[in-house]
Amino acid sequence: MSLIVMKFGGSSVGTIERMQRVARRIADYMEAGHRVAVVVSAMGDTTDDLIDQSKQLNPNPPAREMDMLLTTGEQMSVALLSMAIHQLGREAVSLTGWQAGFRTEPVHSKARITDIRPDRILRALDEGKAVVVAGFQGMTEDGEITTFGRGGSDTTAVALAAAIQADVCEIFTDVDGVYSTDPRIVKNARKLAEISYDEMLELANLGAAVLHPRAVEYAKHHNVKLIVRSSFTHNEGTTVKEEAVMEQGVVVRGIAYDKDVARISILGVEDVPGVLAKVFGALASSGIDVDIIVQSGVQDGKADFAFTVSRGDAASAIGIVESIRSEVPYREVTSEQDLVKVSIVGAGMVSNPGVAAKMFEAIYKLGVSIKMVSTSEIRLSCIIAAEPVQEVVRALHTAYGLDTTEQAFVGGPQERR
Repeated sequence: MSLIVMKFGGSSVGTIERMQRVARRIADYMEAGHRVAVVVSAMGDTTDDLIDQSKQLNPNPPAREMDMLLTTGEQMSVALLSMAIHQLGREAVSLTGWQAGFRTEPVHSKARITDIRPDRILRALDEGKAVVVAGFQGMTEDGEITTFGRGGSDTTAVALAAAIQADVCEIFTDVDGVYSTDPRIVKNARKLAEISYDEMLELANLGAAVLHPRAVEYAKHHNVKLIVRSSFTHNEGTTVKEEAVMEQGVVVRGIAYDKDVARISILGVEDVPGVLAKVFGALASSGIDVDIIVQSGVQDGKADFAFTVSRGDAASAIGIVESIRSEVPYREVTSEQDLVKVSIVGAGMVSNPGVAAKMFEAIYKLGVSIKMVSTSEIRLSCIIAAEPVQEVVRALHTAYGLDTTEQAFVGGPQERR
């Protein structure tokens, strides 16, 4: 008898009918002899609706009150799902994040888990009950309700699996596994039987929406076996683990893209020590994450450099750069936002020459200019104009031999949380 954590996102429980289907799947696991803990997101568009209502009352609502409001969506889901499981003749108990023992740092809207005290969950499991836990939420030591931010329910599920030493954590979503790229763009994208934590983490960080990066990090750190599978079918999913078997001849495992990119360029900066430290120190102090940084050559004692941030941070980043102009003199600062980052990922890249050349050639043949480049041992990213991204992704998918004739996409809209 194994111990399984199952996680269902918003679209998986978006209607009463889908909720009943999920309950049936949980009951089937229990009937097969498994002990089951379940993590659930808010139903369908519940979270968006709650946000819209809050904005009608207050355009800038306090973060504490938003956490209080948004956690109610998951609480509704767990109660309804528990009722549905009971209707099928199986015992279940619903728990909020804090009832389940999730303790967090005292930060609203993006808290990190500091501790999990799963005694109540373990007791219920020992009593033969399915334990249905609200994702995305916890409580501080001072009793304040907090939320984990984007991807919070994935993180809840993986952290719970680690805390109760589950045999596996199954993430149910609206696609039946991890694909070589977005199957809505490349219809013959291939489903991966397995993928390493490191490759999945890169893909998640680079825009692949099937798993949240924080959840993958947690799984890697605690060696939690993950399986990504569809809540709409019973197809085999994709296993995420420490080391994945590489297909012969396959160097690139997947292709991801991220549209949340803005480029800030600072032109005519004095080429003196400490310039970069001052600029990026100021950005870091304001909590702005910087991704790619490129500095051009020096001419007449002046240099240009550019960096990328998320689009939402672009205006703030420009304001910070302008605020330190007396400390870091420059000619001008410019920004560009109609951009996308397209990336290839694969553990085999490190030992195979020519991978970068093939990417550059495929993009060049489409007449697309590459504005910035960033690399790691298992990842290569290019910043390009946003408009041709779908053609670029398709070209790269073919260039690296990832095409297959299988139908890729199963299900509805992307999961949330």
